[in-house]
Amino acid sequence: MPSVVGFVGAGQMGEPMVIRMLAAGHEVHVYARRDKVLDRLRARGAYSAPSVAELGPCDVVVCTLFSDLQLEDVALGNGGLIAAMKVGSTLVSHTTGSVETIRRLADVAAAGGVNVVDAPISGTADEILAGTLTVLLGGDPEPINRAVPILESYAQQIVRTGELGSALKVKLINNLLFAANLQLVADAVRLGRELGIEVDGLLDAVQHCSGASSASKRVVEVGGLANFVDRARPFLSKDITVCLDAVRDLGAQQGVLGAVAVDGPLELRADPSR
Repeated sequence: MPSVVGFVGAGQMGEPMVIRMLAAGHEVHVYARRDKVLDRLRARGAYSAPSVAELGPCDVVVCTLFSDLQLEDVALGNGGLIAAMKVGSTLVSHTTGSVETIRRLADVAAAGGVNVVDAPISGTADEILAGTLTVLLGGDPEPINRAVPILESYAQQIVRTGELGSALKVKLINNLLFAANLQLVADAVRLGRELGIEVDGLLDAVQHCSGASSASKRVVEVGGLANFVDRARPFLSKDITVCLDAVRDLGAQQGVLGAVAVDGPLELRADPSR
């Protein structure tokens, strides 16, 4: 059954989400700062909201924002989203951020009868447009059940991970594992060069052998290691920082996984001194 959906963050990943939701028949109200984005989405049938507070009457509001700072500003700032949302509605956050932040938002939201679901994603903009994205969901079953029909418009794999914050923990581990795999791909390329192996041939061969990984696949898809790192570094740097901070705050050990992700041949940290 189509829902009335609010959406914040119609950028590289968010815009194709809105396109898919509209195609699925949902009524989507979008808050965006870029007129060109709004023009494109309005042409497809979306409604524009002049402020995040105008999304308050929606049944579900989806936020696809880059960082905790952006999410908190939208949700809790002056004229913030949560204060405007109606009782019984659900805020779905696709932001890969800290567990502490999502719990703080949930505490504030609960006071007004609003539910929060952490829903980090794994995939690309092309996968969103194809409807094959992966979404991890953490939170209470009832609000998750309300959100799933909306998420199914652009996600093929929807994995329920448990309580609020659990999806973020899983995503952070996944991102650290991906970064470690990328470091290993970089070192494999180094070794291949030292052994006189042509890099493209090496990477192509690995894709058909037991050493293949999601990281090596992505590297091949975008035309080489340097191209992929240039595109992915801002996201990887942010995610690695968030993950290492979470590991420290929760009293866990990063172990070999963290060591490889951080200390490999690629500088992926936003702040190398950390």
